[in-house]
Amino acid sequence: MASAPSPSPHDRSRSEDEDDPVDGMISRTGCAELHYALQDCMAEHQDWRKCQTEVQKFKECMTTYQNTRKEQLLKQRASATQST
Repeated sequence: MASAPSPSPHDRSRSEDEDDPVDGMISRTGCAELHYALQDCMAEHQDWRKCQTEVQKFKECMTTYQNTRKEQLLKQRASATQST
């Protein structure tokens, strides 16, 4: 009697109802719509060079998020240092 093969540890497929952690991270940045527009463009053209407008918009959004987040962390660190 053969048993079912065990799933490969390298199988990263997800069920439809399981959230993708990358999607979650991008959603928290506020840049999800631009990310999806870039993905749609890439799927349509199969060439990132034809999606430079979308690439640039997504990059600008992510850079703004990263700079804002960096400022927040620096303020938190400064206030934590002052309170001790």
